Amino acid sequence: MSKKSWHLDRRTFIKGMGVTCMLPFFEGMTMTNFSNFVSPNSPKRLCFLYFPNGVGLPPKESEYHKNWNWFPIGEGTDYKLTKSLAPLSLHRNDMSIMGGLSHPFSRNVLGHMAGDSFLTGGDLRGEYKNSVSVDQVAAERLSQYTRFPSLTLSTDGGVGYKSRTSTLSFNSSGRPIPSEHRQREIFERYFSPNGGATTKERRKSIHQGKKIVDLVLEDSKTLKNRLGSNDKVKLDEYLSSLNQVEKQLNRNEKWLDVPMEEFDSSLINLDVDPTSAPEDYVRSMMDLMILGFQTDATRVMSYMMAREDGMGFGDNFSKIALGLQGHHTISHDRVTGHWGDWGRLDRWYAKQFAYFINKMKNTKDIHGSLLDNTLILYGSACSTTHNARNCPLILAGGSDLGVKHGAYTKFEEKQERLSNLFVSMLNKLDIETESFSDSTGKLSTSIL
Repeated sequence: MSKKSWHLDRRTFIKGMGVTCMLPFFEGMTMTNFSNFVSPNSPKRLCFLYFPNGVGLPPKESEYHKNWNWFPIGEGTDYKLTKSLAPLSLHRNDMSIMGGLSHPFSRNVLGHMAGDSFLTGGDLRGEYKNSVSVDQVAAERLSQYTRFPSLTLSTDGGVGYKSRTSTLSFNSSGRPIPSEHRQREIFERYFSPNGGATTKERRKSIHQGKKIVDLVLEDSKTLKNRLGSNDKVKLDEYLSSLNQVEKQLNRNEKWLDVPMEEFDSSLINLDVDPTSAPEDYVRSMMDLMILGFQTDATRVMSYMMAREDGMGFGDNFSKIALGLQGHHTISHDRVTGHWGDWGRLDRWYAKQFAYFINKMKNTKDIHGSLLDNTLILYGSACSTTHNARNCPLILAGGSDLGVKHGAYTKFEEKQERLSNLFVSMLNKLDIETESFSDSTGKLSTSIL
């Protein structure tokens, strides 16, 4: 068969794809003058933890309501936690439970697609075109004094696909940012880069990385003219990712001679398998997140603990850890007794969140407890099966940022929206803004 002008050479394809696999992050740990990298104030941090498929909300007339309803019984500071959130009882003064918030654009899409816009508030009702996520807005401003703008994590890695995303983070063009999920690779990339090579060797590797990026960018100009419209979109997405690689290489070079804070990682399990030990896996990922904050490697993180609609490893957490059906199956089960199963799974996730809060609270840097300078939002894009309203949300941390916790607040959907909360959170981080996505202003509450 003769080769047509629009046929792609296999070698070209591999060269293009190989860059994302072969370019690691680099950094330096040799002491020099690094006053330009030192933050003048205590760091302010932002973190998001996500779980899929909503939560168990048994009808009020059901015998299961008082025991397994995710939202508390009662409102204000006198609320009573059910069994679903009981693991968080010791942290009442460090968290605020919120109900009634959601994204207006997400209320009328397929429930699982709401996960794609959890941090963006984007309009995905027609053409799939997302917008920037709030963590990336924060990363743009908070990364001045950190080695990495943000850390994007999930249990499955990558980006997933439309309505089944495996990342919470989207760049300024609304394109998904690939998440990372292998602990050892994460550790080696961010905390032990390049196997402890010398500064000279790392500098050489960075320059080689720059040359590779330049070569691929040059090749892509010629390649683009030979592609159809769909392939051009894919190439643009790839080049957008490559652009981020180039930016990080430049950042790495600036940080090459700056030492990293000393740390002890001996207790972090870097080889745990999510298919056999889900609790250990999730907690190991949380340990890495805490290490990232402790060393000030980054001040912005997101972690998707599992994907929507029964996709990926996370759907089996309920089977392995609790002996139940898959998470997605539980959320669709119409047998009356399923409320107890769903509640036990909600409690399992709450237990992991309690672990994270407790460890953040008891891990300190020179400014004090990590929790006190970090805003953490824990939640899901749906309240219950396919219902992208009344999102189950818990805001934790940030006492040194002026956040006042201890209450359960139920907001009116017609008056408040989730993006208003994001505006308030950004403001608490000294990122002055009056709007984000479809917000109508700040959240009307005394919490923030």
